[in-house]
Amino acid sequence: MQRWRGYEAAPGGWGRSVVTIGVFDGVHKGHQATIGHAVARARELGVKSVVVTFDPHPAEVVRPGSHPAVLTEPARKAELIEALGADVLCVVPFTPEFSRLPAEAFVHDILVEHLHAALVVVGDNFRFGHRAAGDVALLERLGRTFGFAVEGAPLVAEAGTVFSSTYIRSCVDAGDVRAAAAALGRPHRVEGVVVRGDQRGRELGYPTANLLTHRYAAVPADGVYAARLVRRGGDPLAAAVSIGTNPTFSGRERRVEAYALDFSGDLYGERLALDFVAHLREQRTYDAIEPLVAQIAEDVERTRRAVS
Repeated sequence: MQRWRGYEAAPGGWGRSVVTIGVFDGVHKGHQATIGHAVARARELGVKSVVVTFDPHPAEVVRPGSHPAVLTEPARKAELIEALGADVLCVVPFTPEFSRLPAEAFVHDILVEHLHAALVVVGDNFRFGHRAAGDVALLERLGRTFGFAVEGAPLVAEAGTVFSSTYIRSCVDAGDVRAAAAALGRPHRVEGVVVRGDQRGRELGYPTANLLTHRYAAVPADGVYAARLVRRGGDPLAAAVSIGTNPTFSGRERRVEAYALDFSGDLYGERLALDFVAHLREQRTYDAIEPLVAQIAEDVERTRRAVS
């Protein structure tokens, strides 16, 4: 898959293409259907498929301070889109100037002049241009003017729930990682670099990897979870994960700490990923160390069963 920074990176002599556009945070089942449809239609037409997305999230530029929790970091999003068979991932820098681009100019500059769209595939709720003034109906009218077709991809829903990035963020925020996984089509992932913590877990017999996550990462609600710990080049490991402030020790800093089952070694400085499988329990405060250690032992066994 080719990766372009900005639509201006389209090479000279670029032919016609099938284009789909969106933030695609999470690359959830709805996104997968839209991108998959674009890839399939491009193959039918014998042209390249282009996925256009944006960085940073448009909300942060349009309404500073409103950046939503991020379900997939840019590198992970690119991996997931590549796995769907896209030929090109075009990441458009979403600047204040770009946010003011009128809908008609958005279509002409991106889809017509640079990407030479033969077909544009978008979700039924797609909006574009300054103040999100453009919708699918306008895109279809402009397509007739500029010579490209438009196909809408229906929203994906199960049991009456429409899958969206907003819905998945709400699941993660509530600690319902199973519901999030059902909408994503895979476990929700949080990534980070292992940094030194208080090393209290080591003293308790359960050394943990303390993850420094991205400031906007969609970290699940405080609690204890069963997860898979993914290391670069290594097999996934079952991990019991604690998220919170360590109330037993009067902690104040919210942390993501993972105890990797059946592992011995040094993880400091490594970049890891945690794929959340199940919520085990809420955070609790213990009056003594012994009941805390007993609870951790139970958490570890429940993790082993949940992840196996």
